[in-house]
Amino acid sequence: MLFEVLMKSRHWDPRLSSPYSLKCFLRNFSLWSMKKDPDLESALSRNRRWIVNNQIKNIVLRCPNQTAPVKFLQKKFKTLDCQGKALNWLKKYPICFEVYLHNDEYYFRLTKRMMALVEEEETIKDMQEPAFVERLAKLLMMASNQRLNVLKLGELKRIFGLPDDYLIRIVPKHSDMFRIVNYTGKRNSMEIELVSWKPELAISSIESSACKHGVEPAFSCSLPTTWVNSWEKFHEFNASPYISPYANHAGLVKDTKEMEKRTVGLIHEILSLTLWKKASIMKLGHFSREFGLPLKLNALLLKHPGIFYVSNKYQIYTVLLREGYNGSELIEKDPLVVVKEKFGELMQEGLHEYNRRHHLMNLEKKRMKGMLLGRSEKNKRKDSEPDDLDDQGNNLGGLLEPEERKRFYQSLFDDGSA
Repeated sequence: MLFEVLMKSRHWDPRLSSPYSLKCFLRNFSLWSMKKDPDLESALSRNRRWIVNNQIKNIVLRCPNQTAPVKFLQKKFKTLDCQGKALNWLKKYPICFEVYLHNDEYYFRLTKRMMALVEEEETIKDMQEPAFVERLAKLLMMASNQRLNVLKLGELKRIFGLPDDYLIRIVPKHSDMFRIVNYTGKRNSMEIELVSWKPELAISSIESSACKHGVEPAFSCSLPTTWVNSWEKFHEFNASPYISPYANHAGLVKDTKEMEKRTVGLIHEILSLTLWKKASIMKLGHFSREFGLPLKLNALLLKHPGIFYVSNKYQIYTVLLREGYNGSELIEKDPLVVVKEKFGELMQEGLHEYNRRHHLMNLEKKRMKGMLLGRSEKNKRKDSEPDDLDDQGNNLGGLLEPEERKRFYQSLFDDGSA
């Protein structure tokens, strides 16, 4: 039945007849309507290496004395979605990670420059506590019953900038705003509940911008003017009144235009609260019950390409808020983003230093090979010239001798691994 439906689709290609081709088609089908944006894809690519190194940083900071065996990192390499040897990865970033040998085993730790950035980040987190409280309150105000599961929120805490210990650092200090509850008694049912509603926080980013410019709240579209059909659909969608994600939606009917308007507004607001104006679609889907999100969230996002950009880079479905970016750069950068970008700059500096050293080593290796080749040619010329000593039966040695030839080729093809 599904095969027949796909054959009638305007996307179907009769050549896709094998099971493997059909599987690939099904995997990519939902993204065919989203044209690739090179700038936004570049933004995702640039963040990828930083994500891995940031995770490594967090791993070593949790270890005793903030030092860890390289083989310990190797065991976690697959969970970091990395391949190859952890030692080789660490050596590519010598300004970030210090690798040393102790008792015939490799260990690594953060360099002094990296530790300085860690301290700067912690200082900013202390200063940003009011912003963390506001973000957490806003998320709870959009949720049904103003409650969110602790385990689920833990999956998204970092994209909102919440510190790992926010349950200890933030929640108890603001008992007038939050409390931990467990109405079922189950271990995995612990929730954060909003204690008091703050009307001054129940204002979305769209409403705030509209108030600033003296206009009615409405979505903005970030598409080329040549996308005529998409612009027409956007204007039709935008013509109806904006529905705040903080407003009571109990009276809205499922699968109606009003509910769609409210859901788009809610996702827009959630993304606007994130540090990088993006989130994993799969992780957002975990909150379908709490935020009233549709089961086919991906399909809803693809319907609004002027507002959202959907990517499956690295086989991870991610949604970005288009208006949050100018090309591949974030327009407004949270102080935490600024310090985290310093990590990225330090990482790039380390990678550049590694590449420079590697280049110089290769040049030296080629130079040495050239010198050896030059000597061999000189010896060949000597061997071809008549020599009175050779005529007398005296052999001065050279490349033609077995041992010398062996040493020569060992030097010539030495890969520098020693």
